[in-house]
Amino acid sequence: MSTTAPALSPTLPAATTRPWWYWPAIVVGSILVISTVRVLTGANDIDSSGALTAAIGLAMPLALAGLGGLWSERAGVTNIGLEGMMIVGTWGAAFFGFHYGPWAGILGAVFMGVVFGAIHALATVIFGVDHIVSGVAINLLGAGTGSYLAVRTFTGLPGGGPTQSPPLDQLPFLSVPGLGDALLQLEQSRTWLVADVAGILRAVTTNVNALTIIGVGLLVFTGWFLWRTATGLRLRSCGEAPYAAETLGVNVLRYKFVAVLVSGALAGLAGGFLVLVASNLYREGQTGGRGYIGLAAMIFGNWRPGGLAAGAMLFGYADAIQLRGGGDVIHAYLLPIGLLLLGWGIWALVRRAEGKSLSGGLWRIGMSLLVLAWYAFTTEVPSEFTNMTPYIATLLVLAFSAQRLRMPKADGQVYRKGEAD
Repeated sequence: MSTTAPALSPTLPAATTRPWWYWPAIVVGSILVISTVRVLTGANDIDSSGALTAAIGLAMPLALAGLGGLWSERAGVTNIGLEGMMIVGTWGAAFFGFHYGPWAGILGAVFMGVVFGAIHALATVIFGVDHIVSGVAINLLGAGTGSYLAVRTFTGLPGGGPTQSPPLDQLPFLSVPGLGDALLQLEQSRTWLVADVAGILRAVTTNVNALTIIGVGLLVFTGWFLWRTATGLRLRSCGEAPYAAETLGVNVLRYKFVAVLVSGALAGLAGGFLVLVASNLYREGQTGGRGYIGLAAMIFGNWRPGGLAAGAMLFGYADAIQLRGGGDVIHAYLLPIGLLLLGWGIWALVRRAEGKSLSGGLWRIGMSLLVLAWYAFTTEVPSEFTNMTPYIATLLVLAFSAQRLRMPKADGQVYRKGEAD
């Protein structure tokens, strides 16, 4: 096969080009808004280094699982078996980590994920089984296999049992020397914007786990590989127009199979993160449906690594806030949400002159008044609502972003070599 990329661009959709300053402006604007809300409401935990550190730890397994789904679905293979692959990854990390150390635990998690990825690839790519059916089977098989292996391998060990492993050594935590204490002092000053930037910098430079750094590197590598290399272009062509790619000499079956193996490896690594970083042992049911949430983060991110990372961080942040008892933080967010709805409604009314519907603007203004009244007449959100915040936030974001989402055209379709119309 030629080392240069085949001319596949006519079959792939053109990417939307934004100016270089678009995302930096979004980030800076968000920090300004959050800093202002913190000062006005006194909810200092809204962007504290502690909250952000917890958010990163909760977001990383979701990002790794979603990244696994991205590799598979960009090649045209739907993978809802991420949960099962994560489950066996947790066992692999615990078993190999206990016997050979935490770095071997990473390899064990990846190995178990690859094994189950190979099963999914054989079923969908080679034998043409429906992708959803195969994914459900992988989840059931993963849950059963994880429980069985835990009983067989951890029972009788010191501190272990049929539903948990013995305590494990953790991977190292890394810090940039000389920054932690200085940034903490700036953060505790509560100065507008300065304290917020210091908190963010402290969260990403102090006590960062080695596997977190590896995960961020995998996100960056995926974006570069799939969108900046000839091999990545061929892989994406398999998820957009496999028969067109076949006519240009691309070995579609091989690319799909390898992509699903990578997907399994990343999902297994996500399970390993829960064992080696989020805790220091394996527990039955440890994944808690995070494979499905990672899949939702991937969809929210429009099948792209940057959007996926943002979706995972959104859920991780919301989860961290509710775990820290952040009723005051969620209450503080009612103020910008209400003002945003109010501005959105006024903008919709202004556009009525262009033939737009009146009801949409009135509905948004009415919702904004309710939210602002909730903020004005309460001091804290009830704990029952706080516990639901991660799921509500995810559903709302998915609902509002649904119109701009576009999955790969051939995602989930059974491909058989040589059967092009």
